[in-house]
Amino acid sequence: MDLNITWFLLVGVLIMGYAILDGFDLGVGVLSLFVKDDKEKRIYMNSIGPVWDGNEVWLLTGGGALFAAFPIVYATVFSGFYIAFMLLLASLIFRAVSFEFRNKVASEQWKKLWDTLFGIGSLLPSILFGVAFGNILRGLPIDNQGQYLGSFLGLLNPYSIIVGLLSLALFALHGAIYLTLKTDEIIRNKILSLLNKIWIIFTLIYAVASFYTFFEAPFLFNEILNNLLFWISFIIMLGSLILIPVFINSRQYFKAFISSSLLIATMIGLAAISLFPRLVPSNLNLDYSLTIYNASSSQLTLKTMLIIALIGMPIVIAYTIFIYRVFKGKVELNKESY
Repeated sequence: MDLNITWFLLVGVLIMGYAILDGFDLGVGVLSLFVKDDKEKRIYMNSIGPVWDGNEVWLLTGGGALFAAFPIVYATVFSGFYIAFMLLLASLIFRAVSFEFRNKVASEQWKKLWDTLFGIGSLLPSILFGVAFGNILRGLPIDNQGQYLGSFLGLLNPYSIIVGLLSLALFALHGAIYLTLKTDEIIRNKILSLLNKIWIIFTLIYAVASFYTFFEAPFLFNEILNNLLFWISFIIMLGSLILIPVFINSRQYFKAFISSSLLIATMIGLAAISLFPRLVPSNLNLDYSLTIYNASSSQLTLKTMLIIALIGMPIVIAYTIFIYRVFKGKVELNKESY
């Protein structure tokens, strides 16, 4: 068994898990910015209230797995994206605090402040994750010593911004579909009126981003057309995208949510297949890229961490399933609600 490939797959699964689970609650937060009614805002917040913090466990686990398996990648990416990650961290902190603080003072201005911070704390991560992912896809200025030579402003290039907008549209779509499962008919009808528009916006941005990628990162397409996994993932992704409006219009909302989850997973999978075996390409010289082999921990570390992961992952999955079973169903507000 190739432990380097195994850890590449495990890190990929953790990223998929995080994007699917935290993706919908970030999307709900983004959509809350367009809601004026206080009761409706509370329903949005309470739809994700019991699960958002558990969803972010996947981000912590993914970061820990990256640090353990590919420490050079962790060091290079986190140092290069330092300012962006500080913005991300601040956004997630204000977003988390907003749940608890909005009802602590009997003031409409106080509530509006924390509602706004909740929305912005969801909007910025939705964009920043895409910007970071876009920069990984196009390659970073990494020298032959694995040192990042770029700047924060260099990360805000047109391609990465387009990918940032793509991730924003994707999470908004995913969050809107989730809300159809958690709201009553009145609020659901409002959401349904937005869903088709969000789907169209996402599809258009995805088409533009895919076309741009051919010119911005042509190395991603080297020999990929001969890869069976690429075609399987692409067909599933395309099918999921097409089925979302079909299921929505036929009121099969859970199937629509499964489709949007598959859409997210396969989009990440396609990127991983295109990058493999690179983890962070170098746009100075592809030979300087950080790969699953030149940036990994020792084989003993990979083996030890794999044993720990095989013990810990089932616990995380079981906990996630349990929480979603306990808090399934429509949101009903009470005095203990946010």
